[in-house]
Amino acid sequence: FLAPVPAAVGAQGWQLLAIFLSTIVGLVAAPLPTGAWAFLGLTAAVATKTLTFQAAFAAFTNEVIWLIVISFFFAKGFVKTGLGERVATLFVKLLGKSTLGLSYGLNLAEALIAPAMPSTTARAGGIFLPIISSLSKANQSEPNDPSSRRLGAFLVASQLQTASHSSALFLTAAAQNLLCLKLAAEMGFVVPSPFMAWLSAAAVPALVALLVVPYLVYVLYPPEVTDTPEAPAAAEQKLKEMGPMTSQETIMLGVMVGAIGLWVFGEALGVPSVVTAMLGLSALLLTGVLDWGDCLS
Repeated sequence: FLAPVPAAVGAQGWQLLAIFLSTIVGLVAAPLPTGAWAFLGLTAAVATKTLTFQAAFAAFTNEVIWLIVISFFFAKGFVKTGLGERVATLFVKLLGKSTLGLSYGLNLAEALIAPAMPSTTARAGGIFLPIISSLSKANQSEPNDPSSRRLGAFLVASQLQTASHSSALFLTAAAQNLLCLKLAAEMGFVVPSPFMAWLSAAAVPALVALLVVPYLVYVLYPPEVTDTPEAPAAAEQKLKEMGPMTSQETIMLGVMVGAIGLWVFGEALGVPSVVTAMLGLSALLLTGVLDWGDCLS
């Protein structure tokens, strides 16, 4: 605010840059929780009259922003109910006899979950990393140790490389996809039937990459352990310990299938994507799969 304003920049833009940079520094340094610091940034912008109240909070009326937020609540439901872990474990049981098959099983499981869980970080940290860690340690492969090359390093590398393709395959598989849709709309490009339009454009390159990349990682960064005959048995034992699907898992699965169905056919039925997400979240809250504390956390 005190520095001279460059000739090519208006006073409002210069002040907004200062607030923005201060907000970024605060988010990195974390003197306060993320939400609190972001709110301070908004308050500063309004209090200094850099932005009007309406302009500062305009994003909260944007349908895409709400779709992103609600989709993250869906991700919370996958982790809380254990449905995501069950799906991943099932694929390990089916394809896990070899290290390469294990990699394909985990990657296919992520692709299946991705359209209703729009966060690569949430999928990796909440579901797949714990499974990879367990499988690796069962094969004497420890992180931050030369033994990691036995199995764990390969599985992590494969999952890392292919997660981007799962995220690219479906519109709702990653928050940045939805932001791209919002930016396109702001530029005047309104995409009809966005879910199917995205899928039709991304299907070929994403599916080819999902099939090819695990094998390339296997060739370029080979694991020392190539056979994992114990993995399917361990996965089967894990599924037995988990027991039959709980009512919460069944509801979560039903909401996921229903949401994807409405995202695909919603435009023909007159149901916008954000309304579909709101209906899904309402169902999860009404049935107790999620509570408001889950959403706040």
